[in-house]
Amino acid sequence: MSKKQVKYRIEHDSLGEVQVPDNKYWGAQTQRSKENFTISCEKMPLNIIKAITYVKKACAIVNAKVGKLNNVKAKAIINVCDLIHNEKLNDNFPLSIWQTGSGTQTNMNVNEVIANKANELLKKPKFIHPNDDVNMSQSSNDVFPTSIHLLIAIKTQNKLLPKLNVLIVELKKLSKKYWNIVKVGRTHLQDATPITLGQEISAWVAMLETAKEMINDALKYVYRLCIGGTAVGTGINTPKNFGKNVCSELSKLIGIKFISEDNKFHGLSSKDAVSFFQSTLKVLAENLIKIANDIRFLASGPNCGIGEIIIPSNEPGSSIMPGKVNPTQCEALTMLCCQVIGNSTAVSLGNAMGNYQLNVFMPLMVYDLNQSLDLLSDGMDSFTKKCVIGIKPNYQRITYNLNRNLMLVTALNLKIGYEKAANIAKLAQKKSITLKEAAIELKYLTAKEFDQIVDPKKMVNN
Repeated sequence: MSKKQVKYRIEHDSLGEVQVPDNKYWGAQTQRSKENFTISCEKMPLNIIKAITYVKKACAIVNAKVGKLNNVKAKAIINVCDLIHNEKLNDNFPLSIWQTGSGTQTNMNVNEVIANKANELLKKPKFIHPNDDVNMSQSSNDVFPTSIHLLIAIKTQNKLLPKLNVLIVELKKLSKKYWNIVKVGRTHLQDATPITLGQEISAWVAMLETAKEMINDALKYVYRLCIGGTAVGTGINTPKNFGKNVCSELSKLIGIKFISEDNKFHGLSSKDAVSFFQSTLKVLAENLIKIANDIRFLASGPNCGIGEIIIPSNEPGSSIMPGKVNPTQCEALTMLCCQVIGNSTAVSLGNAMGNYQLNVFMPLMVYDLNQSLDLLSDGMDSFTKKCVIGIKPNYQRITYNLNRNLMLVTALNLKIGYEKAANIAKLAQKKSITLKEAAIELKYLTAKEFDQIVDPKKMVNN
């Protein structure tokens, strides 16, 4: 059976006529971008499209209130924005990330789809114009960066932070449950003085809570929007207080308090708020790598590693070694965190590439940010459900390792001094005897004195 032949219609822009698939709502500028930037497979995320529709909707409301935009047109624009937001027109946004650095072609893609769909609903061809009506009082230069901020705010509040909070809660439960299980502490990958399993896990909790604080601090700058700056920050072609009024509408629509950037020249030319925010995701990723590595090393074995904790057996770990189980959730999490750290570098470089009144690396930045937010959110969710919740202590191995820990000798420092305590540890290691036996052999302490001082439980609660 032959494929159904695609029909085309003629659209035009300032450069002339273009053939556009008749079953799509985009126009000439979208088609030109689609044909001119056939680069790789990365497409503009649907989340940024949705964010742009929030901006278009808010702008239509404000333009109608001040009498610039016909109420019929405004209502039609708003209706189509809702359709896009509800994913009714997803196949109309085909553009590559690797396009103009201002995101102009994606802004026009949204403008054209809104205009053409609205005209269809109104049954009035060419009634609503993508530039004159949908893009009224706007420029790609303030719409696109505003939309990036909206994407960050929405996805962080609705997805990232809830997943992070669940992980923190589950680790807190483990910390409390296993607070009194005394085990070997380790520094430099070597045995150190005792710690409890609960104390060890409490450090992971504090790391994540600190990262959460940093993320919330960074959001303060994300909530500042540059809409109303239009082309270069002067606000040309906008009514009075347009930026503030649009921010007010966006706050109502989204349920997050946004404010108008005081210096629109800064808002258009610099993406420091975006870069700063991505840096907090990098910190979170770094912390998650540390936690995942601690877990998989503590679970290593089962017989020839540390083996002090047991993690869930989710799937067979080898195609050749029967019965092998691997820390796959830890591996997935650390891999995706490496990607987030790489994204942070790309975003930092993108922020540095602002020239004069505009940054022209925004598609790259929004793609990496969107990916980082998804990776961290989904990664933490999987890690929590498939690994953290099922962590259990291996009591037998913990006790065995603790009793062989030469660094218990540290408790003797105050009684006999550092050098004599070191002698005990060295002799115990050399002769493969216990610290107690070494202390008695060196005649530094009696058995009773040693037992009174060297008690692991007393060494974790100073």
